[in-house]
Amino acid sequence: MIRNGIDRIASEGKLFKGKRLGLITSPTGLNAEMKTTIRILHENYHLAALFSPEHGVRGDIPAGGMVDTYTDPATGVPVYSLYRKESKRLTPDMLDAVDTVVYDIQDVGVRYYTFISTMLLALEDCAKAGKMFVVLDRQNPLGGVTVEGNVLKPEFSSFVGHYPLPVRYGLTAGELAVMANDQMGWKADLHVVRCGGWKRGMLFPDTGAMWIHPSLGIPRFETALLYSGTCLFEGTNLSEGRGTAFPFEMIGAPYMDAERLTDEMNAMRLPGVWFRPAYFKPAASKHEGQQCGGVQLHVTDWRAVRPLETGVKLLYAVKERYEAFSFLPPIREGSRPFIDLLGGDSLYRDESIRPAELLERYEAESRAFAEQKREYHLYEE
Repeated sequence: MIRNGIDRIASEGKLFKGKRLGLITSPTGLNAEMKTTIRILHENYHLAALFSPEHGVRGDIPAGGMVDTYTDPATGVPVYSLYRKESKRLTPDMLDAVDTVVYDIQDVGVRYYTFISTMLLALEDCAKAGKMFVVLDRQNPLGGVTVEGNVLKPEFSSFVGHYPLPVRYGLTAGELAVMANDQMGWKADLHVVRCGGWKRGMLFPDTGAMWIHPSLGIPRFETALLYSGTCLFEGTNLSEGRGTAFPFEMIGAPYMDAERLTDEMNAMRLPGVWFRPAYFKPAASKHEGQQCGGVQLHVTDWRAVRPLETGVKLLYAVKERYEAFSFLPPIREGSRPFIDLLGGDSLYRDESIRPAELLERYEAESRAFAEQKREYHLYEE
């Protein structure tokens, strides 16, 4: 049985006793008995503050929704937002309220997911303020071996890609924190409470653990697996399935021919995935209430599927066939198109680059990163 960091804190009491603790967490912050990390720290130590990432510490905030400061009704502990319009960082006042910041969130192992940006910004802030930072580590549901995609270029840094990582980076949150702390020279007082029983080659279904969705957009393990490729469609005028029962597994738009696209994608014989025609009306987000045609992606082999390659080839198939296709404009004047922020560079909008060349470039970058990250591994294969 896999034991996450929260299941092993009894042996790490020195990190928590006598300290004013600030906890960054979400609904996935649970131990093996499904008791929340909030409750565990509140009952056994001095939980002085809760710090809320995107979606809120209780998971009651929709994607992109700003989080306000309030008092947690269950504990009476103040909740401070790390997902504010003006900033995503810890403020001096927040840091003055605590001695140690603790991080416990189940991540999905994909660069776009904002929880790792929250963690890294908080780690940097704690380093500057001389505060201890503790990661209660959790397994990477996509495993710790496979790496996919290009490494984000610094000039494309944003909250959906804060650190130079490939799309699928093959590290736990604790390993990523150790790597960033070293490479960025932050010199934070960082401690990782490791998982027990997890090995790098494990995907989430291998662990026997119960899937607790890290956000409403990732309801299943298969969604998390496909997300590294299908999240790219958030930068386009296609629906990425938000507002349906299968976000990031269902892709389409009112102008698309579902049958024709399905045949084209299945003819590629991409490993570990099968496409079927899909017709849907999103209840929210893009094309809300409109009939869309498109595809639903079904994973047939968890280990064989290459989600980023699949997403890239699907993106280009639509881009090259439909004149109505477009990338979304920048969210605000002077900012980059969202596809560039997701992509970590501007190559998806470069008409001179074919998908095969793009994927070849990305493969070279992911191979180099896979070698680089080895020295920060805390778990064996």
